[in-house]
Amino acid sequence: MQLSDHLEDYDEDLKQVVIRISEVTKKISRGFASRQGVSDSSNVYGEQQLAMDKWADELLISELRPSGLVKSFASEEQPDVLTFKSSTDIGVTVDPLDGSSLIGVNLAVGTIVGIYRGSVLSSGSEMVGAMYVLYGPLTTLNYCLGDGVHEFVLNDHGEFILQEENITIGDSKIYAPGALRRDYLPAHREFIETLEEEGYKLRYSGSFVADVHQILHKGGVFTYPAYKGQEQGKLRLLFEVNPMGYIVTQAGGAASNGEQSVLTLKPLSVSQRVPVYIGGKKEIGLVESLMKGE
Repeated sequence: MQLSDHLEDYDEDLKQVVIRISEVTKKISRGFASRQGVSDSSNVYGEQQLAMDKWADELLISELRPSGLVKSFASEEQPDVLTFKSSTDIGVTVDPLDGSSLIGVNLAVGTIVGIYRGSVLSSGSEMVGAMYVLYGPLTTLNYCLGDGVHEFVLNDHGEFILQEENITIGDSKIYAPGALRRDYLPAHREFIETLEEEGYKLRYSGSFVADVHQILHKGGVFTYPAYKGQEQGKLRLLFEVNPMGYIVTQAGGAASNGEQSVLTLKPLSVSQRVPVYIGGKKEIGLVESLMKGE
């Protein structure tokens, strides 16, 4: 089954947004070989943009701006929310190329998208959908519009074909820990040590979207916590944490900042960072109990 057929029963505007973005990601998947290296600009966080980062962001804007499908657009590469001419109330958030620092060593990276009706500066619980595309040995697309998480693979004919429907998070003992161990805060250190005592295997690539994709399929937990010198966390609530947290939660898992569901947090700014734990309910329950001193 093709992606367009699988989307048949959803609202037409949401269906067309997912399809349009999926078409853009096909172009992104073909662009890696010719766009290596860095650009001469930095993003809103002061990070030097890679050529692929900048190109993927510009491509998404150029495709969505004239489409009439999207009213507001927020990107990790842009300082402000952009407003497009549209008859819909749909807003999207985009991390055009998550994990892009790994492109030079040919590890998996991805595009992450959150979908809202109304303001994108809303809590994740108000999202109407999310999707991500992983550029690995295969190019895969996972989407959820509030009714299950479904995975598609890009075939040799350039079509996204259904690979797995209604994904539920696995129960394997895997953990993907960001930040340096020397900088761990006490409750987080206890959490990691507990996982290690229980035999969890470390699986961490440095690509958030790729690591969470593995957790979604196999189980366990991804974490990039608050740590010494970065007590507010590192990952962006709007562009990374909310969309991936929404998808994993819809698959039967959970996503937390260590104290509460990240989906309950209302963004204070486009650039807000938060600590994050994404994975199985067991692992998220454990870290929340440790953070609360229970």
